[in-house]
Amino acid sequence: MTGLSTILIVVGLFLVGGIISFVKQKMPRSLIVLLSIAAAMCLVAGVMRLEVWS
Repeated sequence: MTGLSTILIVVGLFLVGGIISFVKQKMPRSLIVLLSIAAAMCLVAGVMRLEVWS
């Protein structure tokens, strides 16, 4: 596991926590969707960079 993949996964999980918080606060749906896309991209990028795949 490299440093960048670790950072991407941690940021993605942080954004998932933000999504949960924003849903509980009843924030606008567009903001939640944008945050969801960013979280998914971070998590996928972090997982794809893991050295397990190569």
